[in-house]
Amino acid sequence: MATAVGPLRRLVTDERDAALARDVLVSLEGPLGHLSVERSGASAKPLPPELGRMLQEILQAVASGSPVTVTTIPREVTTSTAAAMLEVSRPTLMKLVRDGVIDAHKVGTHTRLLWVDVTAAKKARRARERAAFAALLEAEGDEEGRLTSRPLHVGRQHVALRSDAAVTGQIDVTTARGAIA
Repeated sequence: MATAVGPLRRLVTDERDAALARDVLVSLEGPLGHLSVERSGASAKPLPPELGRMLQEILQAVASGSPVTVTTIPREVTTSTAAAMLEVSRPTLMKLVRDGVIDAHKVGTHTRLLWVDVTAAKKARRARERAAFAALLEAEGDEEGRLTSRPLHVGRQHVALRSDAAVTGQIDVTTARGAIA
């Protein structure tokens, strides 16, 4: 049986828990299934899809026998935490805050950021990266396999491919200098 250990919200599971988790995952029928909550005397209510996906991930970890730790992120985070979440240095984060890319506020002399703003910035950066990658793939070549020499504009970046790169077999990508969040 699962046992809670201390205030860190660690969940220690055994083989019985793993078997139960596997049974629940099978009954969910993959991504088409859904989870619901039922209390004695009350009808079952479906969980929101995002919460259901999160619980499915936890069930998959338990089913595989992996240890599970549940943690929370505070509504407001420090600059060090936000920088770690964005996978940038703290000075880079502070530049993004100064430039207005990410909202922040002061608590005394300390800068704090809302968790939702940090995650939104991370999602936006990932979307820009995907768009830049898709544009590079599209510009990879024309019908004869030659690279194009047309410039690409992706977000705040200007990307140019040299047409002579097809001769050398190398791609030379140059980007205009600018902050990339």
